[in-house]
Amino acid sequence: LFRSLRLPNNAGALAGVVHLLTTDHVQILAMGLDAGGTLRVVVDNHVRAVAALTEHRHRVVERDVLVVDAAAQATALQLLASAGINLNYSYGAPLLVLGVDDALRASALTGI
Repeated sequence: LFRSLRLPNNAGALAGVVHLLTTDHVQILAMGLDAGGTLRVVVDNHVRAVAALTEHRHRVVERDVLVVDAAAQATALQLLASAGINLNYSYGAPLLVLGVDDALRASALTGI
């Protein structure tokens, strides 16, 4: 699962979220921030992360995603393409986070 939330376009917004999560002992495994202010983040403890974020009035959206290590990225991308699974977004390194239409099917197909 990943979390996404909208951040205001102001200095320190991302730093505040990162500080909040790390203070609550949540490790960020991957994150991406787009120009529209949508922050996508994969963490080691989603329950604790959601609690911390919602407590501080962040609206959190959860969605299943695939998290692919560096060694399997090319294979996973090819398998998804061959199966016609649409890739909505990706971010991260060395882990690659893939937002796809059907995460369960994609997971079963790629073995991830």
